[in-house]
Amino acid sequence: MTASMKGERSLPQHKLIAYQRSIELLQAVIACGLRDARLREQALKSAKSACLNIAEAAGRWSAADRARIFQIARGECCEAAAAVEIAALTGEANSAAADKVASKANEVFAMLTSLIRKST
Repeated sequence: MTASMKGERSLPQHKLIAYQRSIELLQAVIACGLRDARLREQALKSAKSACLNIAEAAGRWSAADRARIFQIARGECCEAAAAVEIAALTGEANSAAADKVASKANEVFAMLTSLIRKST
């Protein structure tokens, strides 16, 4: 865990529970052990992008700009979950691990939806 994640230093994204949950989503994607290289790459790319977009939105001043970037993060969250779901359906990922990813993705999706509504 980095110093900023421990609370010793705090950037705007560190105050958002959605950012913290997106990190947990990324960790769940990593832990699910996707065997299909393309789906693994897509799931990781999307989960990382969700984290990065939440961080970017947290640093924006304009409410409309924040909402737009949170919407992108929400799409990336769905894409990461879908890649893992597809891998589980094709036997290329553990179903229990895929369920954990889906649960984390649902949390992040709901939080981002709320943040988007508050920003518009």
